[in-house]
Amino acid sequence: MMLGKTAGGLFWMFRYLERAENTARLLEAGWHMALTRSGDAANEWQSIVTTAGINEIYQQKYDTYEAAQVINFLLRDKDNPSSVMTSITAARNNGRLVRTALSSEVWEATNECWMVLKDLLARPVTERAMHDILTQIRFRTSVVRGALHGTMLRNDIFAFARLGTFIERADNTARILDVKYYVLLPSAAFVGSTIDNAQWEVILRSVSAERSYRWLTGGESSPATIADFLILDSRMPRSLAFCAKKIGENLKHLESEYEAREESHVQADALCHRINSHTVDTIFEEGLHEMLTDFIVDNAKLAGHIEKDFRFYG
Repeated sequence: MMLGKTAGGLFWMFRYLERAENTARLLEAGWHMALTRSGDAANEWQSIVTTAGINEIYQQKYDTYEAAQVINFLLRDKDNPSSVMTSITAARNNGRLVRTALSSEVWEATNECWMVLKDLLARPVTERAMHDILTQIRFRTSVVRGALHGTMLRNDIFAFARLGTFIERADNTARILDVKYYVLLPSAAFVGSTIDNAQWEVILRSVSAERSYRWLTGGESSPATIADFLILDSRMPRSLAFCAKKIGENLKHLESEYEAREESHVQADALCHRINSHTVDTIFEEGLHEMLTDFIVDNAKLAGHIEKDFRFYG
C-alpha cells in the first residue's frame, strides 16, 4: 500500500490544480452574469465570493464588493487560501513532495504552470486583462491534466490524483449551479425569462459545455434541460453524475488493488445512488438549492472519509 503521506500529496496536488481552474471558471461565470444584469453590480460580486465559500475571509479585509477587489482577492490575494495563486502554489508544493511518484512531464507541466501564473498575477488584474488571464489559467491546468493522462500508469498513483480532481470538480459544479439559481436569479418572477435563460447559457460556457449541449439538444434550451445536462448526464465531464461515477470507479480500483473496502467506498456508492435516483423533475420539485446544498455537504464528508481511510496524515 502506498504511504498515506504520498497518497495525500497526490490527492491534494490535483485538488488544488482543479480548484485554481474552478475559481477562474466561477469568476468568469459571475463576471458574465453581472454583464447581463442592470443595477448595482455589488450583489453579483458578493454572490461570487459567497459561492466560493470565502465570504467570511473576504469581509475580514474588505467592507465593499467592488469588482477590482473581488477579482484580485480571487486570483492573487495571499490572504485568500482559495485564490488561484495560492492554489497553484499549494499544488506545486504537493507535487514537489511526491515528485518521485510523478512522471517528469507531469512535474514539468506543474512547475511551468506555477511560473507562468506567478508572472501573470504578480500585478493587480484589471477587468480588461481578466479574460486573457482566465484563459491562461484554464490552459495551464489542462496541460498538467493532459500530461497525467498521457504519461502515467493507471495504478494507485493515478487513482489518488483523479480522486482529488473529481472531488474538487463535483464541489465546483454544484456551487456554480447554486450561484446561478439561488443567488444570482433576482426572484422567482424571472424564472423562464430572457435574463434567466441568458444566465443559464453563461453557466454552460463556464463549464465548457455549450457546444456539447447544443449538439445534444439541437439548439433548444431551457433551465430544466440545462440543469439535467449539468447534474444528471454522465457523459458530460463536469456534471455531478460524471464526477460521482469517476470517484466511485477510482475508489473501486483502490479497493481491488489494496484488497480492502473502506467507509469511503460505502459513501461513494451512496452518493452515486442519490444522484442516479433523481430526475430533473424531482430535483426542481424538491428544490434545486436544497439538492445542491446536500450534495456539497455529502461530497465534503466523502473527501474526509478518503483522507481518514487512506491515512493521509497518519
